[in-house]
Amino acid sequence: MCGILAVLGCSDDSQAKRVRVLELSRRLKHRGPDWSGLYQHGDFYLAHQRLAIIDPASGDQPLFNEDKAIVVTVNGEIYNHEELRKSLPNHKFRTGSDCDVIAHLYEEYGENFVDMLDGMFSFVLLDTRDNSFIVARDAIGITSLYIGWGLDGSIWISSELKGLNDDCEHFESFPPGHLYSSKEGGLRRWYNPLWFSEAIPSTPYDPLVLRHAFENAVIKRLMTDVPFGVLLSGGLDSSLVASITARYLAGTKAAKQWGAQLHSFCVGLEGSPDLKAAKEVADYLGTVHHEFHFTVQDGIDAIEEVIYHVETYDVTTIRASTPMFLMSRKIKSLGVKMVISGEGSDEIFGGYLYFHKAPNKEEFHSETCRKIKALHQYDCLRANKSTSAWGLEARVPFLDKEFINVAMAIDPEWKKIKPGEGRMEKWILRKAFDDEEHPYLPKHILYRQKEQFSDGVGYSWIDGLKAHAALHVTNKMMLNAEHIYPHNTPTTKEAYYYRMIFERFFPQNSARLSVPGGASVACSTAKAVEWDAAWSNNLDPSGRAALGVHLSAYDEQVPSVGTGIPQIIDNVPLKMEVSSPGVAIQS
Repeated sequence: MCGILAVLGCSDDSQAKRVRVLELSRRLKHRGPDWSGLYQHGDFYLAHQRLAIIDPASGDQPLFNEDKAIVVTVNGEIYNHEELRKSLPNHKFRTGSDCDVIAHLYEEYGENFVDMLDGMFSFVLLDTRDNSFIVARDAIGITSLYIGWGLDGSIWISSELKGLNDDCEHFESFPPGHLYSSKEGGLRRWYNPLWFSEAIPSTPYDPLVLRHAFENAVIKRLMTDVPFGVLLSGGLDSSLVASITARYLAGTKAAKQWGAQLHSFCVGLEGSPDLKAAKEVADYLGTVHHEFHFTVQDGIDAIEEVIYHVETYDVTTIRASTPMFLMSRKIKSLGVKMVISGEGSDEIFGGYLYFHKAPNKEEFHSETCRKIKALHQYDCLRANKSTSAWGLEARVPFLDKEFINVAMAIDPEWKKIKPGEGRMEKWILRKAFDDEEHPYLPKHILYRQKEQFSDGVGYSWIDGLKAHAALHVTNKMMLNAEHIYPHNTPTTKEAYYYRMIFERFFPQNSARLSVPGGASVACSTAKAVEWDAAWSNNLDPSGRAALGVHLSAYDEQVPSVGTGIPQIIDNVPLKMEVSSPGVAIQS
């Protein structure tokens, strides 16, 4: 990930303003420690902090077209850049950067080129011929982006809140799949897939089509000129990513550059479930496995940094971000600059356990659509900012546009969880990779029950956070919480503790409004409660209080591993998660 900052039409082209823009851009330096650049055209400023992944030698930004009339600063990766270059034979490219195609596509097609980009991205493009500009964010919101407005009528764009929160009168999250056009004076949605309308799809399930679509999504994300690896928790989704990547490296020229063995990374408390499962998968796949341990105190000590970098006070996001933040620092210390991760699968396939209670395929499908649309507020935000804090890039193949189109076109009747028929959550994904002749994973891994990441790293992690918060937040403070924090009032001591830290870093009203909560959190659990009233008693977002739902989901005799229903190990069911879109890091 890189960091971008733009100040557009600020009515100030002084040296003092330039110095201020540089100062604000440096707040994003953690996202791109390799190089920085600033382009000024009158009172327009485009700044960039670069993390060099493709063409490290010559791909510095901002980037230009041939006559430098079009200027662009980009955060992201364009996976189909080579194909796009071939489609522009009359254009001369200055660098080998994947992002170099953007200025030339604008020249050729105007503002309507964004849907041609296959990748994750946020960018600002300035046309100096008429001082018009456009801003765009990728389809799902994998890259973070914010927009702000100054009192002088200027528009500010930043990869993170900290780049604009002190200088804008108002700011907010830039919506995913949207484009801002100065010519039109507002936002419009450029990403309009069929599933977005939530119309019920009817395509029959074809396991090979789904398998090939995901393999393609993973392979295209291996585009890199620097060392990379995979995040491996030992759960289904990260294990599939690792398996596909290892197979590809073993049979292609990519192995000559980085070695035939894939590097994998896992984090957890000593003896945690994820560490054990990840080691088993790594041994099976033959990866060079890196196991990172942390203590509860290590995590607690990092909480303030995590909140500063992830820019939220959402409880589940902070719980899950902290181990990922600590792991990212270790990964970067090994010289790795890019990792592939497994976010998005549970949203696409209805992998959360409350989907057991979905009354029909229509509601099942509608809920998956809603959860995908909310990913940018939770899992995408966490994955992007936890890794970017240390100059590490995370790529997420489950959120590939083409793969989502395939997966969301499948008749949701196939996605429904039917224990009586041997169909557990995400059964169609598991079945697609259940290859007897050339197995991708061992059966018990392929059909392993999901762990919420914040539990999978060690069950004492959440308990330790709660105990720490209780030492710093009194009962009297909780009694007055609604007066201190009338918006998104914290209802637990842990939430209050995180809110205090967040407000210290980001005291502006726009900042607190940028974090989902209140009505959005109520919405996030509404379906779970509607489908099963027992969820209304679940006050802790880890999902522990709803253990009865997990037990009832598998209250029949459990068959052998591989039929689609997970085993109960030592009579203790594995942990579960609730319906909040921000609850789970993909395991």
